[in-house]
Amino acid sequence: MRDSQLGIGVVGYGYWGPNLVRNFSINPAARVVGVSDLDPGRLAAIRQLYPGVATTARYDDLLKDSLIDAIAIATPVHTHYELAMAALRAGKHVLVEKPLAPSAELVSRLIDEADRRGLTLMVDHTFLYTPAVQKIRELLLKRELGDIYYYDSIRSSLGLFQRDVNVIWDLAVHDISIIHHILDQEPIAVSATGSCHVVGSPENMAHITLFFANACVAHVSVNWLSPVKVRQTFIGGSKKMIVYDDLEPTEKVKVYDKGITLDRPPESAHQFRIGYRAGDMWAPHISPKEALQTEVEHFVDCVRTGTKPISSGMSGLRVIEVLEAASRSIAKQGRPIPIRQLPRILPEETRATA
Repeated sequence: MRDSQLGIGVVGYGYWGPNLVRNFSINPAARVVGVSDLDPGRLAAIRQLYPGVATTARYDDLLKDSLIDAIAIATPVHTHYELAMAALRAGKHVLVEKPLAPSAELVSRLIDEADRRGLTLMVDHTFLYTPAVQKIRELLLKRELGDIYYYDSIRSSLGLFQRDVNVIWDLAVHDISIIHHILDQEPIAVSATGSCHVVGSPENMAHITLFFANACVAHVSVNWLSPVKVRQTFIGGSKKMIVYDDLEPTEKVKVYDKGITLDRPPESAHQFRIGYRAGDMWAPHISPKEALQTEVEHFVDCVRTGTKPISSGMSGLRVIEVLEAASRSIAKQGRPIPIRQLPRILPEETRATA
């Protein structure tokens, strides 16, 4: 790098690209050098908002620009692999909008290429950088909830329909990345069912169950055809329970001192009575800081220090493995599909910045 700022190129200025450009622009350690998009109208909008940023319809222009150290990719999923691989081969660090690539095989190739060249490869699992999820992870690491019994999530809205991925690759990817991040165990199998109500388009609603080696189970319900937007998660443990509502303006995370107690009479071990414990509810303070701002800061820091990102290429691969297994399960009407067990990310690789 020639100066104190990391030169950034952004490809794709549709739905998510403007958010990336905005957050990199306000980061004092980064400078948006150029943006590439095929739509002339979008390029005109960039020139109006950011006069100092170069615009081009040719992605190669970003790759050839020596002032650009890293590329942020915000394009349709089917283009992620080719764009990311081209950037890595050009010697650029890469941040890719979720999911990292359309298949685990392609993700593995990107990881190998980045490792061989000593470059940072990071996937944009934005929810991992929300103050709410960071707080939940902190509570679980401290075992505030005890043994985790379940993770139950509903993520629904009216749209946005995607052309090249179904609803699990668009919405469930968030919960799967969160589950990997906050739990200290890996799912061993997945069962999923999905439905398509628009001819010629992929599944627009799905129900996913993740199985673990112990009694923990995770359910994720995703839907593009909901009359209301819902982003709600319940996490139950042996000691306490959490309700996480991402649409709540202030108290996004609520911790309930509620649960059950099992009373086993000594005279009849095969019988037991269930009691209910109801304690206080408290809402921890959650920072209002934008998740993408934190993520951009983390990406810049990882490029500078060589630290492995929280949402590294391997993190992206773990998510894709589950998405692929869920897709196979949908095709088999919900038959459970084993998930390939990948090496766990060592806690010290993520704890410093989590």
